[in-house]
Amino acid sequence: MQSAYARLIYTGRKTVEDSYLVFDGDSLLGVSSTEQGDVIGKFDVLTPAFIDPHSHIGMSRAGEPTSEGEANEHMDSILSHTDALDSIQMDDVSFQESIEAGVLYSCVCPGSGNIIGGRTAVVRNYGADTSDALIARAGIKAAFGYNPMSTREWKGSRPYTRMGALALLRQKLTDVRQKMEKKARLRGEKKEEVVFTAEEEVFRTLLAREDLLRVHVHKSDDISSLLRLGEEFDLRITVDHTCDVYDEGTYRGLKERGIPVVFGPMDAFAYKVELKHENWRNIRYLLSSGVDFGLMTDHPVILQKMLLYELRWFLRCGLSKQEALEIITRKNAEVLGIDGSLGVLEKGKWASFVGWNGDPFSLTSYPVAVYGEGKSLYKD
Repeated sequence: MQSAYARLIYTGRKTVEDSYLVFDGDSLLGVSSTEQGDVIGKFDVLTPAFIDPHSHIGMSRAGEPTSEGEANEHMDSILSHTDALDSIQMDDVSFQESIEAGVLYSCVCPGSGNIIGGRTAVVRNYGADTSDALIARAGIKAAFGYNPMSTREWKGSRPYTRMGALALLRQKLTDVRQKMEKKARLRGEKKEEVVFTAEEEVFRTLLAREDLLRVHVHKSDDISSLLRLGEEFDLRITVDHTCDVYDEGTYRGLKERGIPVVFGPMDAFAYKVELKHENWRNIRYLLSSGVDFGLMTDHPVILQKMLLYELRWFLRCGLSKQEALEIITRKNAEVLGIDGSLGVLEKGKWASFVGWNGDPFSLTSYPVAVYGEGKSLYKD
């Protein structure tokens, strides 16, 4: 048994003063007012490990030419059976930089140049290799809006308009749904004659609501198109980005349907027309709507090690420090479906936490100790 003392602990649900975080091996035993076991250190502040719910870390790699990046596969516009995990390289130096900043977990997504980009992977940033790093899946990546129609020079069938992209996606969904209906009507051996290709099998899981569609989308009207498609095919969806949404009604519509948002990245340059309304003040609509949301970096758009600093805008909008930290800990864990293990410093969760030399929201403070599943990953 071991413990870490802190003057202040942000648990991911509340703050606790003058206490010990107790853990045994890779699991937390809880927070105690008294010393338990061997004390590994005394810190000014302890926080849960941070989680990035949408990034391209390990695929777009620091210090490597852009031509060697692997976030987007160019062979076709619909690639449902590609897997982000197969293109992640754990020797990307950004992983270590993230660890030193307290960001220990990433959802790595295929890029948004394709209508369907492939399967996402939730990884430990400290994994020895990609098999060791993988902890969960978080859906199939899709993209609406400008990005898929901007890749006309890539190979395969490419849309020139939003309606063209939706037509290609709708056709795939329709074809697989008809095949599913045919298989359901058949009996005995004839049922086995209906076989799904690798690509079709992914669409089958989406249509059966066994898997989630993670959709890159920025503008309100593109979200409206997505909602129509979701209702037509009864899909489970998360909406990623929404940086151009500048009305509460769009977010209220998502809340009413139980669709969470992975917001961001904040502080990025508005490099395309569909970001012309992007502004930190838009998060007031996100907050007032009550929609469930997390916060991304979209690394390398915003370096993952800067995830914490995006929270300053939420403080400016009235959240407390504890409420702001919940976004990149508990809420990000919930939106990824890994909240059974991460996001909160409480009994039964993984012993993944960060020790700080001061208030994390102060520019003079930094992590002095980082632990992942009970193992020391970094000490300053």
